[in-house]
This record gives sequence, structure tokens and C-alpha cells, in this order.
Amino acid sequence: MRRVLCKKHKKVRQEQLDWLSETRGYTKRFAYYVGKRCQASSIKEVAQELQLDWKTVKNLEKEYLKEKLRRAGPASPEIIGIDEISIRKGHVYRIIVSDLKAKRPIWFGGIDRSNSSMNMFYETLNSLQKNKIRLAVMDMWKAFEKSAKESIPHAAILYDKFHVIRHLNEALDKVRKTEYKRVCEKDKKFIKGQKYTLLSRKHNLSFNGKKALKVLLAANARLNKAYILKESFGQLWEYKSEIWARKFFDNWKDSLKWQRLKPYEEFVKMIEKHWEGIDSFCKPENKISIGFVEGLNNKIRVIQRRAYGLRDEEYLRLKILTCTLPDFT
Repeated sequence: MRRVLCKKHKKVRQEQLDWLSETRGYTKRFAYYVGKRCQASSIKEVAQELQLDWKTVKNLEKEYLKEKLRRAGPASPEIIGIDEISIRKGHVYRIIVSDLKAKRPIWFGGIDRSNSSMNMFYETLNSLQKNKIRLAVMDMWKAFEKSAKESIPHAAILYDKFHVIRHLNEALDKVRKTEYKRVCEKDKKFIKGQKYTLLSRKHNLSFNGKKALKVLLAANARLNKAYILKESFGQLWEYKSEIWARKFFDNWKDSLKWQRLKPYEEFVKMIEKHWEGIDSFCKPENKISIGFVEGLNNKIRVIQRRAYGLRDEEYLRLKILTCTLPDFT
């Protein structure tokens, strides 16, 4: 490789060869081979197989992931999904933004899950890209909502169904704990150990689970009412009219009267406060599958387990942004 003295900058420049890897001493073809092997095996296993240092293997894989990202091209989403993940103990969070139409993560960053961290994503977009976003799917975290209203005020906000149902499940579990403390000792046996029986959908239970649920609901009227309300609430997302969705919710709310289900009453207040972001789902153009966000979270947890002990956040970012992209040869 030739070295040339640049008279203009008075510096020595080295000749660049397109087929050489960024990692010294290897070709790009070998780097891409190593990167592809790392998609199915851990860095340690690939390093042992090829008799390389694990740091070298990681750098070669990073080069492969960067090329994967480059070939995918820049994102221009219409519908974005916003979520956060914990990258280590101590409430250390990073934000992930996904293109729900293309079904790929497009941004990973921030220093926490605050409004300023969320704004970092919108700062990477130009005005045309911002105007193209028509829907933002998120949980009921105030910072995400505030940032969206400031940066993309024209876009509709839709709250993730999984997070709304999770809040309802938490309310049901609080009722279960309250009832366990209230009932006499002989009735506690029906409630003890039945947490996941109550929280699961009835059609997902085994034969023994359905039998235990039937006994529990027959033994405790308040839990029976709470369970029926929990099961029926999912019907809210089936309506195609905002008016009928509101009528259903008002009837659901009225059925709580005289039931003494305080956790459910608190849940109702939360839903009313965020109603605008829930009834957005009734519009036909917003009927989208949001299971991708939860599926992505599962993939990220697998990546984190396989990369246990690595502190390279750039490596984690590349792994996440390319986890749904196809491999290339």
C-alpha cells in the first residue's frame, strides 16, 4: 500500500483499497463471513472456531452490521413505534424507535427515557421526514407524548394496547391481594397461587387451569366481577366507530358502581385522561398490528443475554438496528 505526502495539507496519506476491511489485516469478504457466522453463534464460539481473539471477531462483526445497515438505506417512516429498554441494572434506559410499516427498528439512543432524549430522535429527521409521520404508537409515558406533540404535532398518538391491558392486569392483581387479606382463612386456599390463572386469557388456560378458575370465581364474587370486567375490556379495540367505542367504555365504567373495586376506579381515571390516544385505534387507517414492538423486545432480550458482559453500547445499537434485516452474501 503506497504512502503519499500531500503538499497541500502537509500530511502523509495512505492508499485506500476497497476490498480491505476496517480491521487491519483482513479483507472485507472475510469480515462479512465472520459477521454472518456471528448471527447464528456467539462471539466466543466464532473466535474459537477461527482461532481469533474475541475482540477481533467483535470488530469484524461490527463492520458487517454497518454494511447491513448501509444497504438497508435511510428510513422514512409513516408509522413509528416508541418504546424503551433497560440496558443494565440501576434504571439505565435507552429509547428504541421502530418503523411499524417496514417492521424494522430505525433508531436507538438517548441517555434515559426523558423528553430531551426523545427529542434526539426527531432532531435526526428533516422537515419532510417529520411531515411524513402520521401516527406515533407508544405507551402512556408523558415524556414520549410531550415530545411527539412538540416535534410532530400533526401526527396522531396511539397508545399501545399491550401497555393498557398491562395496567388493567395490575389493577386485577391488586384486587386479588386485597381479597386475600379480607377473606377468612378457609377461603384463602381458593385465591392462593392463582395469580397467573386470573391474569391469563381463559382460552389460554389448560384444563386444570380452567377448573381452578371456575372454583375461584364461584368462591369469591368480587374477584368474579373483576375477572369478567377484565376479559370484556378487550372488546374496546374491536370498534370501528369512536362514538360506539366511547359508549362501550361508559357502560363498562358504569358497571363498576357499588362494586368497591378501587384499583379499577383508578384505572378508569387513567383511561379517561388518555382517551384521545386510545380511541385513535377506531379509525380504519390506524388499524395496525402492534405486536412487532413486543416481538422486538423479545429479540433484544435474547441479544442482551448472548452479549452478556459486553459494555460496547455501539455494538448493542448495531445489533438491535439490524436484527430484522436480511443477511447478505
